[in-house]
Amino acid sequence: MQNITNSIKQFLTSEDGPTAVEYAVMLALIVIVCLTAIGTIGTNANTKFEAVGTALS
Repeated sequence: MQNITNSIKQFLTSEDGPTAVEYAVMLALIVIVCLTAIGTIGTNANTKFEAVGTALS
């Protein structure tokens, strides 16, 4: 039982957990920004291609 208590204390005082969580949050934000940018660029490109297609018709 003492071993489990020591393991829990060591886990709570360790800084590896919060660091991993911070990296996960940063990665999630980067992914969201990238997906938003790709979606916006795709929409704008589609609009331009449709305008060019209409002008050529």
